[in-house]
Amino acid sequence: MKKLILSLALVGFVTVSFAQKKVVKSAEKNYKKGELTTALSEVEDALSDPETKDDPATTLLKGQIQTKMFDAGDENEMSTVEVGKEAFDTFSKTMEMINNDKDSKVGKDLWKDDVPGMPENLRPYGIETLKNSAFAKAITTYEEDNLEMSYEYFALASNISPTDTTMNFNAGFLANQLDKTEEAKVFFNRLLEIEEYNKLNTYYYLIQIASAIDKDPEEAYRLVKLAKEEDPTDKTLAEFEIQFLLQLDKMDEALVSVKDALKNDPENTGILLRYGYLLEQSGDLDGALVQYKKSVEADPDFFEGNYYAGAIFIEKARTILNEVGGLSDDEWEEKSDAMNKEAEGLYKESVPYFTKASELKPESTEILETLFQIHTRLDNKEEAEKYNQKLIEILGENWMEG
Repeated sequence: MKKLILSLALVGFVTVSFAQKKVVKSAEKNYKKGELTTALSEVEDALSDPETKDDPATTLLKGQIQTKMFDAGDENEMSTVEVGKEAFDTFSKTMEMINNDKDSKVGKDLWKDDVPGMPENLRPYGIETLKNSAFAKAITTYEEDNLEMSYEYFALASNISPTDTTMNFNAGFLANQLDKTEEAKVFFNRLLEIEEYNKLNTYYYLIQIASAIDKDPEEAYRLVKLAKEEDPTDKTLAEFEIQFLLQLDKMDEALVSVKDALKNDPENTGILLRYGYLLEQSGDLDGALVQYKKSVEADPDFFEGNYYAGAIFIEKARTILNEVGGLSDDEWEEKSDAMNKEAEGLYKESVPYFTKASELKPESTEILETLFQIHTRLDNKEEAEKYNQKLIEILGENWMEG
């Protein structure tokens, strides 16, 4: 009796197993015929059965069906992206089931090349097909200006192939364009891990995100230092380094960086300006003025150089006039005339710099008011009236009261 029961149990097991294999065979046929919804339902039935759920070949078939559905799907529908993600998850599970052995039969089928122009019945619909199809959909949607969908497909392709520089860069670029900065950082950081890749543009994007979006000058400075290891001669990186050091209040380090940068690029107006700023902050107005004037010599149309040079002359003049106001009676008789003339000379020297700055930014009422005040002080009545009229045009008759 026991033998009979055991035999019946074995027959039942074989029957169930055989039935599930028939389901898998049917799923394969429907997959090849293009009856994908039916095929997917059948293969999921097989994978839900305890006796057949652990067969990696069946799991691979599910991924192939999903990939074929993805390939045929409308690229402008988010549901198509979701099918692609599900296919990738299925393939990932398949690889786990075969211990990532690409040389096994299932592994070879999973990673079989999808050669362009291959007849439909020979296409493997494995992981390479999934990536290629995602890339094709990314290009199509990008050309249609559907950047949101293009990003989704580039992101999928990148996740399928994390070392593919084209997929990662485009996914990062579009994520950045779409203000998906956290996602952009993921893709750009992947690129930094690829040894042979030219990383300079990637660093630029990450620096921009750290500085402008995350408001994290410490991280931006860290990235600049890494980027300079890629290209120590890059002039823009030198400017960035100084900028972030200033933001971090690391004045001594900034001064060292400025001097080093000027050795390679002595007429860089931005670096000359920062050098002047550092000297000004240290109280060396004469040194600052030298650097501001150098920036204007390098580029006469450099607004900031003209403005800050003019401002230094005004500051020096005001310092002298304050000293005059503090003179004793005896000192007044002896020194005031010479000191007032020196201050007047400094005001005169500021005029060409502020005049140029005003030409470069004619809408700046602050500079117009400064020029009006300087010419009034110097008793240049015609010039003062010229700037008065300009201010009236912009601010109205009562601009002085404002």
